[in-house]
Amino acid sequence: MAYVDETPPDISPAVRVIAMPTDTNPYGDIFGGWLMSLMDSAAGSVAARHSHGRAVTIAVEGMTFLRPVVVGDEVSVFATLKSVGRTSMKIYVEAWRRARHDDRSYRVTHATFSFVAIGEDRQPRSVPPLPGV
Repeated sequence: MAYVDETPPDISPAVRVIAMPTDTNPYGDIFGGWLMSLMDSAAGSVAARHSHGRAVTIAVEGMTFLRPVVVGDEVSVFATLKSVGRTSMKIYVEAWRRARHDDRSYRVTHATFSFVAIGEDRQPRSVPPLPGV
């Protein structure tokens, strides 16, 4: 498959890890749930930073796995705040893989994660507007 978007985002990754044997499914492939949890962690970091407190995942939209990740790959997850509501935030997340001995990176998957900021009472709370708006 040829993809035209083979350049990772020009921002620092929110998460970067090496895929290890313990991250595989029973067939020896990297478990999709492991990758999704990395993406959720990256999005959660952006949500917590923007909302200045606790935020919880309420939805994930449009996740499609484009390529496999194999043991030894470096996985970089990029997360960007895209929109803000009164209590909610949408964060676009991309996961990229780089083979251990290669300089090229390839997008593995992407999705939009929705979060709601909550207070100590676990009820929704207001968040600041999107920067620059």
